Amino acid sequence: MKINTVIFDLDGTLLDTLEDLCDSVNYIMTNIGHSNRELKEIRSFLGNGAETLLKKCLSSDLQEEEFVKVLEEYKAHYQINMHNKTLPYPGILELLQVLKDRGYKLAIVSNKQDEAVKVLAEKYFKGLIDTAAGESAAIKRKPAPDTIFKAIEELGSKKEEAIYVGDSEVDSEAARNAGIPCVLVTWGFRDREDLEKEKPDYIIDGAGELLNILDISDDLRNK
Repeated sequence: MKINTVIFDLDGTLLDTLEDLCDSVNYIMTNIGHSNRELKEIRSFLGNGAETLLKKCLSSDLQEEEFVKVLEEYKAHYQINMHNKTLPYPGILELLQVLKDRGYKLAIVSNKQDEAVKVLAEKYFKGLIDTAAGESAAIKRKPAPDTIFKAIEELGSKKEEAIYVGDSEVDSEAARNAGIPCVLVTWGFRDREDLEKEKPDYIIDGAGELLNILDISDDLRNK
């Protein structure tokens, strides 16, 4: 069955959000008297949502009530400042336009908070992405396959028609749990050697390479 549905991760895959995320983290760190975190540290912490990110950044002696307050402050700061430095990666807008023109159904599933995902998708990919969803209390986040299945259902597609594109071990595991092929990209938040350990179906170094994979998607299904 030919692939007609492409599901993308957001941070590190479609959008370079690293600096805005780092700035919001360090806003919080300064507020509570902690040392700032470096960009490379934040990069390695990303992939499992805001709560996990902050837990990795903050000291373990922070009380639960304090942490909940800090997490809400972080989310509020990021919601206001998430467009300061964020941009689509090179070639992404062109890729999405080609896919749209060719009739592919396109979705975003992310572990970023749902409100932020929807705002970013609308701002940067208006008219290109058919559905976008982030972390919420209503559905399990990646690496559970639930958000992927939800996107497939909302697009009116079948699992056998879908492929997943991400940039981390979380994405690789989510695609594996969903039983669909996985493409990992090298321009995101993990190094190539980390991606190779995940043994995805494909690793790509440029956005346009995805088109080559989709052209041979029948071969991908026969692996």
